[in-house]
Amino acid sequence: MIIKQAELETVCGVTSKLPEHDAPEFAFAGKSNVGKSSLINGLMNRKNLARTSGQPGKTQTINFYRINQEFYFVDLPGYGFAKVSETEKAKWGKMIERYLTKSRQLRMVFLLIDIRHEPGANDRQMYEWIKANGFTPVIVATKLDKINRSQKDKQLKLIRTTLNCDSLIIPWSAETKQGREELISLMEEYLNTK
Repeated sequence: MIIKQAELETVCGVTSKLPEHDAPEFAFAGKSNVGKSSLINGLMNRKNLARTSGQPGKTQTINFYRINQEFYFVDLPGYGFAKVSETEKAKWGKMIERYLTKSRQLRMVFLLIDIRHEPGANDRQMYEWIKANGFTPVIVATKLDKINRSQKDKQLKLIRTTLNCDSLIIPWSAETKQGREELISLMEEYLNTK
């Protein structure tokens, strides 16, 4: 699949109504600062359509990117160590939950985990939550370029063991775009069979 067109179409805040359309959606969830915007930009072959930031918690809305007029990438707010109040974090949690339970077009959820670290309590909770909502998340192990090649298998095993998961895990590098073909193929496979 070649992504020829990508645009930010809808931004939903805490009180916004989710958009209604009949195009499939692929959602991206992960801790603040895990590299969600970098992954989405990498998949879309854009430099900064999804805004990246050194400051965790920059995405405070649900952002819908329309791809090739055929489907959507949905960027969910980051969870975890964002420097915001507990009240604000609770609102984001409700927003993510509302999206996961209400979207009729959600087809696949990608859960991003930083390959350098053991998944935290928030990651485990999100993994279980996605499963409880009827999806088998695809794990994207981000920041692959930040570890030595020799550490990769050990870190992937740590993610699998900590999450107690049998999900597909795809390592991703924002620098080399390693993992892009696998992720695009997964989505393409899905779009071709539905």
